[in-house]
Amino acid sequence: MSDRPQGKRPRKERAGGKNRKPRSLGVRIVRVVVLAVLIAHLAYIGITSALILVYKFANPPTTVLMMYRSIISHWKVQKPIPLALANIPLSVRRMLVSVEDGKFYEHHGIDMEAFKRAKALNEKIGKPMYGGSTITMQVARTLFLVPDKSYVRKYLEVIAALELEFILSKNRILELYFGYAEWGKGIFGIERAARVYYGTSVRNISADQAARLIALLSSPIKYTPDTLYRSLILRERYAYLVQKYVSPIAETKSEAETPPPAGIEPSADIEPSADVSAEVESAGPPSETVVPAEPAPPPEPVEIVAPEAPAGDTP
Repeated sequence: MSDRPQGKRPRKERAGGKNRKPRSLGVRIVRVVVLAVLIAHLAYIGITSALILVYKFANPPTTVLMMYRSIISHWKVQKPIPLALANIPLSVRRMLVSVEDGKFYEHHGIDMEAFKRAKALNEKIGKPMYGGSTITMQVARTLFLVPDKSYVRKYLEVIAALELEFILSKNRILELYFGYAEWGKGIFGIERAARVYYGTSVRNISADQAARLIALLSSPIKYTPDTLYRSLILRERYAYLVQKYVSPIAETKSEAETPPPAGIEPSADIEPSADVSAEVESAGPPSETVVPAEPAPPPEPVEIVAPEAPAGDTP
């Protein structure tokens, strides 16, 4: 019999892992990073999904973009006036879909063809101006993200867009777009924009005024409905809308069946190289494009809504 006391293991056995190689620091760091990314994903998806469920029945009191413009940009943000989709003229809805996302009612939040077109356009012009964002992705960006260009933001935008499509109807998504899209410095929503720029409700603006507001969406910070002709991109969008919805027989350079590229990134409006005569304050529209230089006459004085009410009032 062995003299070794019963119940005790040999020193080598007791050590258990003495001969095992210690776990490298790199592996532990990778595991911590992966776990942190997973937790961040779950938190983001959980928060955005919960908010979207609320927004299915109620309008957001504010958005991340509005808070960013107020806190970071130090702008005075006017309270949006969201309307039911039925109160926005059908022609205005058609204008928006035609220039921003022609396949809005066909895709599920993401349009891969739009991504491919954006990539080709960016390679052609040599900078990331186009992002291929659908209307749903733009709503996701407005509600939950800041307007900085990055692959991380684009990735989060895609996630939120898929959630929006899963939880909300197409009409509700479009309703949120019209209610909270950025239309100028501190101006959010088409109803607020119509009151600021034209002193009346979107229900009463003319077709030309509607075309100007929709064309402006690609660069609402740098331009206004009356100065959009200084931007080549905005001028092309406006000319397309005029030909298709305002004056179908008017001569313009844009073909009515070929809308200009959509999905411009939110910070593209700070890039002056895409503009024509952006610094010339008194310049009118270039002669090669037949676009009215002066604003259209005011609409017929029928059912005119009173000028903008205090921010707390509803239309």
